[in-house]
Amino acid sequence: MCQQQAGDQRPWPSSINRLTQECRSENRQFTKMILKAEHLIKKYKQRTVVNNVSFHVEQGEIVGLLGPNGAGKTTSFYMIVGLIKPNEGKVFLDDQEITQDAMYQRAQRGIGYLAQEASVFRKLSVENNILAVLEIHYPNKEERLAKLEELLTEFSLHRVRKNRGDLLSGGERRRTEIARALAANPSFILLDEPFAGVDPIAVEEIQTIVAKLKTRNIGILITDHNVQETLSITDRAYLLTEGKIMLTGTPEEIADNELARKFYLGRHFELRRKKF
Repeated sequence: MCQQQAGDQRPWPSSINRLTQECRSENRQFTKMILKAEHLIKKYKQRTVVNNVSFHVEQGEIVGLLGPNGAGKTTSFYMIVGLIKPNEGKVFLDDQEITQDAMYQRAQRGIGYLAQEASVFRKLSVENNILAVLEIHYPNKEERLAKLEELLTEFSLHRVRKNRGDLLSGGERRRTEIARALAANPSFILLDEPFAGVDPIAVEEIQTIVAKLKTRNIGILITDHNVQETLSITDRAYLLTEGKIMLTGTPEEIADNELARKFYLGRHFELRRKKF
C-alpha cells in the first residue's frame, strides 16, 4: 500500500505528501528507526575538537548530549544535524548513510531540527508560521486546517494564534517552533539549547512537550547547558570532555559517577527526575 509498484513510471498524484505522512506513521507502529553517528572526527587546523565520537538515538527515547564548554558536544550535535561536515566518521539513518546530506534532505527523511536562536518568522502570525510548513505536507486544505487546529490546541497556542512572531514570549516562541517542527511529521527532533532564554515555568512546559513527543514515538536528541533540566527528562545521556565521550548511561548512572561529578556536575549535584 505504501510503495509504488515496480515499473510504474506514472507521476505521483498531488496527494503524495499526505500518503507519505500516513506511511511514515504506519511504519512507526512496527519498527523503531535509529539515527546514529559513528566515529566522528572534526579538526580545525591542527586542533581536534571531536575525536572518535559515536552516539545514537532511537525513536521513542530522549537522549542528552552533555559536557562542559569546549568539550565538543555542540560540534558533535551540529555534525548529526548537518550544519557541520566531519573530517572523518559517518552519520546514518538506520542503514542509510546521510553524512553528506544537506539539512533540507535530512528534513525530508524525517529529521527535524530546532535551533537555539529564534527561528519563527518574525512578521508572520503564529498560525501562519505553522501553515508555512503544513502547506508543503498537507496539500488538501481541509486536512491542513484540521492539522493546524490540532497543533494549536496541543501546544496551547489558540490565545496567541494571531500574534506576530516578534511579539511572543520565550515560552510561546518555543511552543510555536516545536509545533511547526511537528507539522512536518518527523521521526526525530534535534533540540539545540531548548531551555535557553525561557523562564522556569516555560522550561517545565517545554519538558512536558518533549515528554509528549516521546509518546508519539519520536526520537529526541537534546544538547543544553542546563544539565539539571536535561537529565531530569532524558532516558540516556552522553557526557563529553576534551572531544571524547567520557561516559554514557542513564541519568542516575551519570549523576552517581565520580568522574562526572569531578569534571562536570559538581560534588553537590542532585538529580531531580521529572514524571509526566
